[in-house]
Amino acid sequence: MIAIEASSEVGGVDVAPLTALAERVCAELGITHAELGIMVVTEDRMAGINGEHRAKPTPTDVLSFPVDGPEVLAGWPDDGPPAELGDIVICPAAAEDPLGTLVIHGLLHLVGYDHEVDDGEMLALQDELVDRLS
Repeated sequence: MIAIEASSEVGGVDVAPLTALAERVCAELGITHAELGIMVVTEDRMAGINGEHRAKPTPTDVLSFPVDGPEVLAGWPDDGPPAELGDIVICPAAAEDPLGTLVIHGLLHLVGYDHEVDDGEMLALQDELVDRLS
């Protein structure tokens, strides 16, 4: 079972479709026993988070904070506690991409993908998942 805690402090953003998409992405990645969080925040809140964690006090579209996530793709036991993938923080005001794309992007980061150091694998997988699931 995938347990997702989602919230939005931005009016007019329904987190239910984002949660459903994250569940489908987990299924596509073979993740069946995990927890994660999705937060949709304002520009000011994102600037604060980005400043605190990356020393860049400006809003950005999406940040990911992995916990157990990178270990999950290597195999997580179904009979133990669920993996804590981590949290995805999204700022619609700073986004150029649809929120669904940002959920996919953030989730891939949670499980260990990193487009800044790979040879395009993460963004290729992201595009594939966006085409198939969005």
